[in-house]
Amino acid sequence: MLHSLRKIIQAVSAAEDLQSALKLVVHHVRRAMRTDVCSIYLYFPQTDNYVLMASEGLNQASIGKAFLPSGKGLVGLVGLKAETINLTRAAEHPNFYYVQETGEEAFNSFLGVPIVHHRKVLGILVVQQRDERQFGTDEEAMLITLSAQLAGFIAHAEAIGGGLRQDALADDESLDLHYEGVSGSGGVAIGHIAVIAPPADLDKVPDRRCRNPEEQVEAFQTALEAVRRKIKIVSRTLARNLKNQEQELFEVYMRMLDDNALAGEVIQHIRQGQWAQGSLRRVVQQHIQAFEAMEDPYLRERASDIRDLGRRILAELQQTNTEVREFEDSTVLVAEEVTAAMLAEVPAHKLKAIISTLGSNNSHAAILARSMGIPTVMGAVDFPYRRMEGLEVVIDGYMGRIFLNPSQDLRHQYEQAIVEEASFTKELEILRDVPAQTRDSHTIPLLVNTSLPLDVSRSLAQGAEGVGLYRTEVPFMIKERFPSEEEQTDCYRTQLQGFAPLPVTMRTLDIGGDKNLPYFTIKEDNPFLGWRGIRVTLDHPEIFLVQIRAMLKASEGLDNLRIMLPMITHVNEIDESIRWIDQAYAELCEEGYQLVRPPIGVMIEVPAAVYQARHIAERVDFISVGSNDLTQYILAVDRDNPAVADLYHTMHPAVLMALQQVVTAAKAAAIPVSLCGELAGDPAGALLLMGMGYDSLSMNAASLPKVKSVIRNFTLSQSQVMLQQALQQVCADGVQGVIRDNLKAAGLTRLHSRYVGN
Repeated sequence: MLHSLRKIIQAVSAAEDLQSALKLVVHHVRRAMRTDVCSIYLYFPQTDNYVLMASEGLNQASIGKAFLPSGKGLVGLVGLKAETINLTRAAEHPNFYYVQETGEEAFNSFLGVPIVHHRKVLGILVVQQRDERQFGTDEEAMLITLSAQLAGFIAHAEAIGGGLRQDALADDESLDLHYEGVSGSGGVAIGHIAVIAPPADLDKVPDRRCRNPEEQVEAFQTALEAVRRKIKIVSRTLARNLKNQEQELFEVYMRMLDDNALAGEVIQHIRQGQWAQGSLRRVVQQHIQAFEAMEDPYLRERASDIRDLGRRILAELQQTNTEVREFEDSTVLVAEEVTAAMLAEVPAHKLKAIISTLGSNNSHAAILARSMGIPTVMGAVDFPYRRMEGLEVVIDGYMGRIFLNPSQDLRHQYEQAIVEEASFTKELEILRDVPAQTRDSHTIPLLVNTSLPLDVSRSLAQGAEGVGLYRTEVPFMIKERFPSEEEQTDCYRTQLQGFAPLPVTMRTLDIGGDKNLPYFTIKEDNPFLGWRGIRVTLDHPEIFLVQIRAMLKASEGLDNLRIMLPMITHVNEIDESIRWIDQAYAELCEEGYQLVRPPIGVMIEVPAAVYQARHIAERVDFISVGSNDLTQYILAVDRDNPAVADLYHTMHPAVLMALQQVVTAAKAAAIPVSLCGELAGDPAGALLLMGMGYDSLSMNAASLPKVKSVIRNFTLSQSQVMLQQALQQVCADGVQGVIRDNLKAAGLTRLHSRYVGN
């Protein structure tokens, strides 16, 4: 049974489209289980029906036509209960429902398994037998395992060319297929997809139609010739050190490159209209899957040879690509992992939004996107981007949602949202030079989170009153080595001088977790609980001291530097860090620098620091809460994982109570307390934090005008009442309800509808 299951999964993986995959499943399952019927029903939410989409054993004319309303019949019951149903006498079950088109009345035994993806039932996998038969537990296990594999395939195939849902609903304009990710940068955009692939990675090459097939054929043949030449050179170079059997590998490579083999298939695909790189990917993957499905271990291993050869050809193709990429005026850049180099490929005035199927809201691309004010969705793992080139898409950067092939109604709604957003932003410009002061005269400074030199002008243009978090790891991330003390000094001076005399809080190097340096990779099974933040720099004082010296030198004559320590979990980490900072300060003073010792603070971002906030406050000059990490650690939810995104709530009552506890500790020690994170940039979140007693808030520059607007239209006493109501709730939904009611009562419906989860 396991052998059969493995072969079925391999066959499904090799399928080019969903239709082929479903046919393969019903064919192989029917044979493996020696049953009379195997069928797959897919659920269509637009009609609330389960439609027969593939079958062996039922009337073939009923495929695509026979359907069962949700909850009706045994198929509907499996979907309703989202669990397996195994019956020996199906016709006697009260839910049995005869669908005339299928001709299934002759079958007695029934085994139905739901196909579930992220809690949603996508369809039902069914086997039936004419005779009375009790399907065994091993057979149930096989179908459950297969349905789990099939669920991912269906979810990825929903919106790609050849996907059954598009074909079945071709006459229905209300597709509105949507995918969930993580918000990388707020905003809304409508545009057309442009997929960019990284160099020499076959799996990430998208499908794309080519304007001139013969030109692509010529480019492919040029790449082939370059690979042939290099293989010959390598073969001759290594000939003395290789055995005859090992030298045969190079001969195999040369035969594969023959026009009658792999190369010929690629050229055939190109002449059918697919660009050279996409054609190469298709052919190589087909060959890899064919080899991996073979019984002979030696032949299975040849799949790696095919993969290696494909990469070699792709690398040459990408170097000699002669087709100039043209981007539409409303381009939505899509890639598996968007990089700064990819962003640079698209003219700034044409780039409207970004989608990255991997990555987090802390990735370099997300940071850049927020600085540029571009709506961005990160971590959209289910978005089948490879066949999306040119399709229209709506991006909701606030909610982390992607809508493909939007209906007229949905498109109109988002067009209105874009117009309103532009109008609202224009209105908020008048607030730039006024303080964030409530109606009852309470003022709370609004700071910004920065990473790059270009953040200075943008932040000041939005009325920022300083920097609450400068991410020093970004200058490290864009280098191919550790930046020198002089390079760091220049970089930090730009920030400090740009904002002077306003304060600039610089966080010491915070790598690890989801932030790795290309030249200092940290590989761990659980990186978020591993070697990161202050743990790394205290283990490498040579790195820490250079950075501190650079910060201090950059602050000379400006005196607006504040140093913040990340990922503190033990008070001795603070003590050790301060000793190193004092050492660097003393050294520079001896070297003749005229310095003022900067305030030193701690970033509270783990539960341990919350519980020790009183002891921490006694050792530092200020406290700042990193609400993003603190939320994920309190809730045990990876904030960048779309699979559990619905469990990540910055306004969860437990998070709010922890935030309040930090304020209480800071006030007791008479030191200032601030918060930097997504919660500060949410207008409703800012009101709750103000009610708690936070002295300042730090956010992305784009969020600042909206936060300032809501503060100026509220009172401190109103925010305190709202906070008390929120703290009485037992779930995040309850907190959101309190916020909605309070903002609505204050007449802030625009902020309520757009920024509070509606």
